[in-house]
Amino acid sequence: MNKTLSVFIGVLMGTSAFAQSDANLGIIPAPVSITKNAGTFILDKTAVLVHNDADGQKMGDLLNAFIVSKGGFALREVKTAPAGQKAIVLTSVGADKLPNEGYNINISAKQITVVGKGAGLFYAVESLMQMMPDKTGDKITLPLVSIKDYPRFSYRGAMLDVCRHFFPVSFIKKYIDQLAYYKINTFHWHLTDDQGWRMEIKKYPKLTEVGSLRNGSIIGNYPGNGNYLTPVKGFYTQEEAKEVVRYAASKYITVIPEIELPGHASAAIAAYPELSCFPDRDTFISDKTPWAGSRKGKQVQQTWGVFDDIFVPSANTFTMLNNILDEVIAIFPSKYIHIGGDEAPKTYWKESPFCQALMKEKGLKDEHELQSYFIQTIEKHVNSKGRSIIGWDEILEGGLAPNATVMSWRGEDGGIAAAQQNHDVIMTPGSMGLYIDHKQSNSPDEPVTIGGFAPYQKIYAYDPIPKVLTADQRKYIKGVQANMWTEYIKTPEKAENHAYPRILALSEIAWSPVERKDLKNFSEERLPVHLARLDKMGVNFWVPTPIGQSDKPLTGGEFTIDLKVPVKGGKIYYSIDLSRPSENAFLYTGPVKITVPQGEKRVLKTIVIAPSGRRSVTTETVLNNGAPDVKADAKK
Repeated sequence: MNKTLSVFIGVLMGTSAFAQSDANLGIIPAPVSITKNAGTFILDKTAVLVHNDADGQKMGDLLNAFIVSKGGFALREVKTAPAGQKAIVLTSVGADKLPNEGYNINISAKQITVVGKGAGLFYAVESLMQMMPDKTGDKITLPLVSIKDYPRFSYRGAMLDVCRHFFPVSFIKKYIDQLAYYKINTFHWHLTDDQGWRMEIKKYPKLTEVGSLRNGSIIGNYPGNGNYLTPVKGFYTQEEAKEVVRYAASKYITVIPEIELPGHASAAIAAYPELSCFPDRDTFISDKTPWAGSRKGKQVQQTWGVFDDIFVPSANTFTMLNNILDEVIAIFPSKYIHIGGDEAPKTYWKESPFCQALMKEKGLKDEHELQSYFIQTIEKHVNSKGRSIIGWDEILEGGLAPNATVMSWRGEDGGIAAAQQNHDVIMTPGSMGLYIDHKQSNSPDEPVTIGGFAPYQKIYAYDPIPKVLTADQRKYIKGVQANMWTEYIKTPEKAENHAYPRILALSEIAWSPVERKDLKNFSEERLPVHLARLDKMGVNFWVPTPIGQSDKPLTGGEFTIDLKVPVKGGKIYYSIDLSRPSENAFLYTGPVKITVPQGEKRVLKTIVIAPSGRRSVTTETVLNNGAPDVKADAKK
């Protein structure tokens, strides 16, 4: 078995539908349709694995390696199954009639037929592996079913910011493995920003020599309580970027690079001051920027926020940016090149005699139209290379570039406006839970985050197609994406904690039809199994709090606390004596009756501990039977 395949099998291990009664057979995201029939297919070493083309060979190797890990036996691989032989057949015959990326699985008593091609066959095999229960003896028993499946959206994305904190290629690959497992097909790689330039550009080496290093980061929430005076550095060589692209492609994931412009440009300007409106200034930051100490000069930003640094729209700037984009385009074969376009203050453009003269020359009425001119100039070059630009919704300001796709992050308004102008849209509004750097609960145990509140249930509830759009306009909503900004995410482990289980919720709103969404089934039947898989693999996921526990106060004298464990094999511990729950507290084994005397209250505190020892945050529920309001009395 080759190294890449063995790594991927490690990703798959641990998944099993522990309850075959689950309507979705443990599959995430939920398929379009599942029809169950009476009977079972017994998978054992007497079955053969049939495939007869390159796709089938590749997916056959993947499936057989999984069966070895799951069942302890390998299937003989053949091109044609002997008459009457039990078989798993991987075929592309009939796949041309399926929707793009779609697949069918049909399981009869004697044969499992898997139909798909390319990504469709890959996703089919993933689904088949997800629905395989643990072996009994030397057999794996599967229900007789017919599954028809295809994605709701063609673009199913996840963005990772590597500028604020750098992550090694090994982690990028591990992250891509998980995205692929959940049928996410786009990895948006945020490579440049104020706090770091992370992509090697051979024509302009100072972009990484200078721009990839900053001297510190703020402590605590913005604006911070001082600085960590520890350098943050790192960048990807072009060969490393090519390797990530190749690896992602083997999992049917497209990598979209983002090169920020015209704002979020501090790192680039620190490397090449001539890109600024004011190359002779001592500093490219406003006087309000909270620098530690008295350092001044052309440097990469150490804190977060929006800065006045912005590219000057000169011929020299466009030449440099075009040269940079040419090197990027040569590495990334994606249709889209992301050019940012967000949070670009116009202060320096307003102060610059050159910019004001250029606006007059071009007949631009304000700086928003100057930004549109900037974006459209870049778009023409990208289009000339056979690619298209995609940008954050600020690119609408001053007039949208002719062929641009809009990524709507400031709510849904930008996406709605773009769709109404017949432009393609990716919905990624932070207000709908799709900023997965936000906190996942209101517990004080939550780590420091940038703010916001985005539990996986909020993502799951989101429908990326705004109801205000007409039927014709809705076709411009091409997909949905979750974004992980890393101001407060310093390590791969914390990135995983922010990603899971929210990526799993994302996958279902990106793939499954709206009518197939079922939060109860997702949370209580399928998610616990998949989180146990992540736990077994050593992935540092966020452990959900007990299912059924109220996050709001309850009133009364008699309470029956009925909870469910959110991770298969995990345990719930609870206390009612104000102590912090741990293994030393009560083990929850079934519904608990709690009596609260009149005029008193109790605080139910819980914690979930996964099989590995990973823990949830502590959750509290106040049980109040008319206790006096101490705060109200104090005010009197």
